[in-house]
Amino acid sequence: MQSLFQISLLVNDYDAAIEFYVHTLGFELLEDTHLDSLKRWVVVSPGNGAALVLARAEGASQMHAVGQQLGGRVGFFLGTDNFERDFKLFTSRGVRFVRKVDKTDYGTVAVFEDLYGNLWDLIEHAPDHPLAMKGTMKSVMGSLE
Repeated sequence: MQSLFQISLLVNDYDAAIEFYVHTLGFELLEDTHLDSLKRWVVVSPGNGAALVLARAEGASQMHAVGQQLGGRVGFFLGTDNFERDFKLFTSRGVRFVRKVDKTDYGTVAVFEDLYGNLWDLIEHAPDHPLAMKGTMKSVMGSLE
């Protein structure tokens, strides 16, 4: 596991990405800095200190990587302390879930897709799981197999 801040997510359009992550998913916009007329630095956070750097894909050499990062696809674990609340929140905002709610030994999970085709696990760990959430939403990054 590693912090989301240790990776960047390639995006086609900063405004569309900010709309999705901040207004649809409810991430906090930590930084939106225009370095010059062509460069921009955008950081969003799902909470508890984790952060995700949004980096614009530049040119055809990077466009194929949008939605196909880390050797296949980007997989994120977005943890919650109240699965039902956050599942309803996401669906009410138009988030499309690509895997239905599944209760497993390690907790409750469903998979949704972002606007770039990346897959996210919304997961509430079982109370006895080492990553079980206490309090506000936490996030860690991992790869989906």
